[in-house]
Amino acid sequence: MNAQQHIIVGLSGGVDSATTACLLVRQGFRVTGLNIKVLDTPDQEPVLVPSAMRVSDQDEFSFPVFTLNLSVKFRNDVISYFHDDYLAGRTPNPCMVCNKTIKWFGLFEAMRLLDADLVATGHFARSEFHDGRYRLYKGVDPQKDQSYFLWLLTREDLTKTRFPLGGYTKPEVREMARSFGVLAAEKKESQEICFVPHDDYCAYLASAIPGLESQVAGGEIVDEEGRVIGKHRGYPFYTIGQRRGLGISTGEPVYVTEIDAAHNRIHVGSKERLKNRTIIASGINWTGADKPNAPLEASAKIRYRDRESPCTIEPLNDDRAKVSFSEPKNAVATGQAVVFYRDDEVLGGGIITEVLH
Repeated sequence: MNAQQHIIVGLSGGVDSATTACLLVRQGFRVTGLNIKVLDTPDQEPVLVPSAMRVSDQDEFSFPVFTLNLSVKFRNDVISYFHDDYLAGRTPNPCMVCNKTIKWFGLFEAMRLLDADLVATGHFARSEFHDGRYRLYKGVDPQKDQSYFLWLLTREDLTKTRFPLGGYTKPEVREMARSFGVLAAEKKESQEICFVPHDDYCAYLASAIPGLESQVAGGEIVDEEGRVIGKHRGYPFYTIGQRRGLGISTGEPVYVTEIDAAHNRIHVGSKERLKNRTIIASGINWTGADKPNAPLEASAKIRYRDRESPCTIEPLNDDRAKVSFSEPKNAVATGQAVVFYRDDEVLGGGIITEVLH
């Protein structure tokens, strides 16, 4: 890192982003903080507004902070996507979309307006220069690695992005935060989606989309033999692999194996029916690798907390790929991201659009 550069640091109000900013100050950077507002009263234009926000009680870590209201863009790009995916029977991942379309959009906008050189966030990931370009790698703390959520970043994005915490563990970051006098040093982490209260997406959808429950209630629950064995409250309120809350008794455990949005139908079956080896992914972004001309051997995960599995990635037309795993994956849901790795490097990823049985 060039310690003479001006860097924009995304500030969320949590310990990680605050510690990132302080660490960069300590390293000699000229730091400006950016707090992006996504749930405030919408402004039609994103305008940088000076903020009195402080991250530390130590004068050494006093630096200018701006807020940027992106509420309208957040509703259009993230919340609408979240609604649309559930209404299509998919399982969305709003955090990865928010990273690209809101956080990095805002950071780069601030970088442009303030004539800065780089941007930084508190993600536990690494951006390192190898073989002529910046590449994305896992954070060294396997319990906190967040590289899965960053596969949408392009090579151009990575050139201007730094992840100062990627080489630290979470306990080390907490200790650093205390030494820096970070005001949020003891703040607990939240794993919830920021616009979904109590992480209850069913209650959120029912409240956010007027009339949804009455429109979709009473659909059929169908077993492996095609028999109708019950009624459900509406397909958007179920996810692949769900067992609880089905409201049926079959004498043995059954799970949601397919969501048929077009017919408001839920298919259920045994746990074995949840296992699949092959998927189709679309919107592939090759973050760290050139688009292969032939099948590529790598590893991949289909959820944030999923275990990586060896796979073969076969490129198809129109930024799609066929991904074949060496072992069955459990409860694969369309709408989720499949992210490709080679050792610690993120090669790229895409959105799961089809599960081949």
